Amino acid sequence: MKLLESSQLVELSRALCVDRGDVKVVARIESYSCKMVGDEKHKYKKFYSQSGTQPGDLEALGCSPNSDPRYGRSLSVSGDEEVLLCDTISRKSLFYLIATLNATFAPDYDFTDAKSSEFSRERSLQWVMRDVDNNLSAVIVEPNTATSCVASNQIIMMNHLQSNTAPKNYSQLRDKLWEVIDKEIGMSQCDIYSYTPDMRSDPFSEDGCLWSFNYFFYNKKLKRILFFTCRRIISSSYPMDFDGSIGTGSESMFLSDYYDDGSAETKSRHRRERSPLNNSRR
Repeated sequence: MKLLESSQLVELSRALCVDRGDVKVVARIESYSCKMVGDEKHKYKKFYSQSGTQPGDLEALGCSPNSDPRYGRSLSVSGDEEVLLCDTISRKSLFYLIATLNATFAPDYDFTDAKSSEFSRERSLQWVMRDVDNNLSAVIVEPNTATSCVASNQIIMMNHLQSNTAPKNYSQLRDKLWEVIDKEIGMSQCDIYSYTPDMRSDPFSEDGCLWSFNYFFYNKKLKRILFFTCRRIISSSYPMDFDGSIGTGSESMFLSDYYDDGSAETKSRHRRERSPLNNSRR
């Protein structure tokens, strides 16, 4: 996946990162071309050879907890009982979603073994927008005196996106957020997928993570994916500067944090030493 540089998406990501003292919000919005780069072609071939599948073969997605049950149930052939029907995804599209995760969080995390059941298709753009709005409006609020110093940094960054009046809460940033995303990806033309982590070996299962959302806006016509990921974390568990990069004020912030992924078979260990917003990897 090739990262498509966008100064507006970078500024939006920074504006959505907040520090309220007790909790932080780490957000990231990036756009990728589905063009394979680096060793992705090799991984693409391996993705099929190991499973004996073809790019057009379909796999079952997980059922989104946000889906309207009316769209997820149908009578069985015998008519005796109802069965839950899940959406499907082609192996090629599934590879694109996994490759996007790898491109976003490399080299600290590897999602190559992610299962199709960990992804869901969202049927409603309006629901996705409402979910994002509800989560962010609860944490991006007008600062009080205790957090005004930190919040002032946020306002400076937001000024790149807004003119005249500096926004003090999410409602003043919302319209610009969706305007930029729509301009980048064409939301109404997208298939929207979400990722539900396995809670063992990815950045969303770190200690202190209170909630997260991870949405892929996949525009097949443009052959492009916009990935919008955000998580709310307890501040003490994640030292970071306001822009999302690892701070330089404490030597301990550069110490690697290792943890077992819980697999008795592989005993693999994952390394965490940089923020999802640190662009030094590119």
